[in-house]
Amino acid sequence: MTSIVEGELTSVALCWRLDRTDGAGLGLTSHDRPARKDGVNHVPTPGIVPAAVTRSLGLEPNSSEVTGALSSDALDEQDLALGRWDAAAVSLFAMDWNDPEADAIDLVAGELGEVSIDSDGFSAELKGVGSKLENQVCPSTSPQCRAQFGDRKCRVDLAGRTRRATIVASGDGELTLDQPFDDSFLLGRLRYMSGANCGRSTVIIAIDGNEIRVRDLPRGEIVPGCCVDVREGCDKRFATCIQRFQNAVNFRGEPHLPGADLLTRYPGA
Repeated sequence: MTSIVEGELTSVALCWRLDRTDGAGLGLTSHDRPARKDGVNHVPTPGIVPAAVTRSLGLEPNSSEVTGALSSDALDEQDLALGRWDAAAVSLFAMDWNDPEADAIDLVAGELGEVSIDSDGFSAELKGVGSKLENQVCPSTSPQCRAQFGDRKCRVDLAGRTRRATIVASGDGELTLDQPFDDSFLLGRLRYMSGANCGRSTVIIAIDGNEIRVRDLPRGEIVPGCCVDVREGCDKRFATCIQRFQNAVNFRGEPHLPGADLLTRYPGA
C-alpha cells in the first residue's frame, strides 16, 4: 500500500461494491466525491467505514465488519430489514482518488453476512471468500435428489410451470389467492412481484385450493392486491422424477442404496 500512502498527504479512498442476488448492485466510497473504478461509479457515503479488517496468508477465512449511517438512498433501512442485501457479493478495496487508473488494493472479497440495524445506523459482517472452505466439499449420499428443481443438474424445463396470482387475504402464515392450485405446486416457490416484499421468495409447504401456507413469513406487510408468481415444486423422490417429469437420467441421488437400517430389516439382526 506504499504507492498510495506515500507523500505528505495521502489520497486513499475506501470503496465498496455490492451485488445483490437479484442482480441489483451498488458502489459506495468513503471519499467526498464520486470515485469511478472498473466502470462502476462509487457514490460518496462518508458515514460508512470498516470497523475491522482481518487478513491472513493461510486458509483462515478473511473477514471484516462495516458500520455506518443509513445515508445512502440505495441502501435504506427497509431493504436491509427485508433481507434484500442478504448474501450479496461484496468487495472492499482501497484506491487512489487522485489516480483512478492506478491499481487498487483488495482488502476483502466475499459476501455480506449478518446485518443488524440500530436506530439510524447499521452494522454488517463481511465474510471473505475463504469462508466457502467451511462448506461441505463432497455431496453426501441421499435417497432424495440433491439438485435444485430446474437447475443445470436437474434440467427440467420450467417454462409453463409458473402462474401469476393475486393475494386476496393473508393471516397466520397462510395466503388466500384469487385462484386454486393443485398439489403439483407443493414445495414450489412463491415469489412476491409487488408490494413491500417485491422480489422476495419463499417455499410452499401446504396447499388447499386457493389457500397456500408458506414456510417463511415475509418481513414486510402483505396487503390484498399484491401479485405473486407461483411455481411448481418437486418432492425430490425418484418415483416423482420418473412418473411426473420423465427425468430419471438426471436424478441426483441414490434411491436404491441400502441405508443404515439394513440389518434391522431381517429377523434376528
